[in-house]
This record gives sequence, structure tokens and C-alpha cells, in this order.
Amino acid sequence: MPAHDPSVSDDVAGAGSGAGGPSAAPVRQVLSDSVYENIKAMVMDHGIAPGARVGIEALARTLNVSPTPVREALARLESDGLVVKRSLSGYRATELLTRQGVEELFEMRLLLEPRAAALAARHADDAQLDAVEAILEDMQVHPGPAGPYAAYRDFAALDQRFHDAVAGAAHRPLLADAVERLHSHLHIFRLSSLQSEGAPTLAEHERVVRAILRRRPERAAEAMADHLTRSLERQLGRFPET
Repeated sequence: MPAHDPSVSDDVAGAGSGAGGPSAAPVRQVLSDSVYENIKAMVMDHGIAPGARVGIEALARTLNVSPTPVREALARLESDGLVVKRSLSGYRATELLTRQGVEELFEMRLLLEPRAAALAARHADDAQLDAVEAILEDMQVHPGPAGPYAAYRDFAALDQRFHDAVAGAAHRPLLADAVERLHSHLHIFRLSSLQSEGAPTLAEHERVVRAILRRRPERAAEAMADHLTRSLERQLGRFPET
């Protein structure tokens, strides 16, 4: 995301047409989103080291904003699982997943997502089928994981949206909520980027989509389980053999 304009602060955002004026809320939201994305990129790229304290005042000075949008951004990042707030010590970046943590994360995904894909093949309406297809098409024109977070942010967001959309199409709200709350893609991409991740991910997603479009629940579950198993193997390749 482009660097935040130093001439803009949240104090200015509330000005203009007056506090509560028609342009105030949209401007404040743009600033809030910009600060959130900037701090998120720092965490993803380890500009803020895993486990390190996240200083609100220091970040405000770095981004040339007041502390208010920084606090708002950190609250959002806490819900993403990227920072944690502890009493008396403020915010800290969460630690990276260990090998065991990756295995446990995928264990949960393998329990939830193949079932979600099977239910999506049975229950998805036309709008949901179109949405899943559209996300897959969008992923084909965005670069896969490589380099800093800014370079693959769109691919990572679409990857998350794909899995959330499949879970949503299952018409099981609790299941969809559980898949979304794992925030699995943020934790995985934060480990490091893999040059080879994009192409196999797309091919595996295509098999899931084909099975859902053809209303084949068993095949959709198998395709999703295969995708997650292969993805787990790729992630474990980041860790030294034990």
C-alpha cells in the first residue's frame, strides 16, 4: 500500500466540513485502513519482530499520525491473531508458528474444510458458485508468494477469500465462522514466502471448484483434503528435518 501522506492525520480527518460532517467518516476510514495495512506489513515482513513489543507512540511517530488510528489498527490486528495485548505490557507481535503449530493448524483445517467443500457442492446457490469462480479467476492474475508482503498481499487475501467463500457456500454458519477464525493464511504467509506456492495452489483450487460446480460432494471433499495435505507438505518443507 502507498505510504501514508504525512500531511494527513486523524485530527485533520475530523475537520473539513466540521466534526461529523459528510466527508469526515470516509476520510477517517481511509486513514484507519492505511495505518492498519502499514502495521500489518511490518508484522508480516518481520519489520516488527515476532514476540517484540509494539509501541503505540513509536508507530505513531513512524507513520506520522496520532496514536488513535494506531490503537484502532492494533485492535484489528489482535482480532487477526497477529498481535496480542497483555496487561501492563501493552501489545506484542505474536510468535511464529512452530512446526507443531503448523501441523495442528492443518489438522483443524482438514477436519473442517473438506466437509465445508462437500456441503458447498450440495447447497451453494448460483451467486455463491459465481463468487467462488470469480475469486479463482482473480487469483490467476495476481503474483503468488514472493518477496515482501506488499508483493503478494492480493494473492494472500484472495486465497483466504477463496476458502472463506467455499465455507460460506456450505450454508453452515458455525462451520464458516470456524474456518474464518483460524486466520490460517496470515499465520502461514508470515512464516516466509515460497516462490513455488502460487501455481500448485491455483491448480488445487481449480479441482475443488470443478467438483463443487458439478455438484459432486465426495469429490469436492477429496479435492479439498488433497489441497490441504499438499499445502501442509509445502509448509513443513520450511522447517529443518527433526
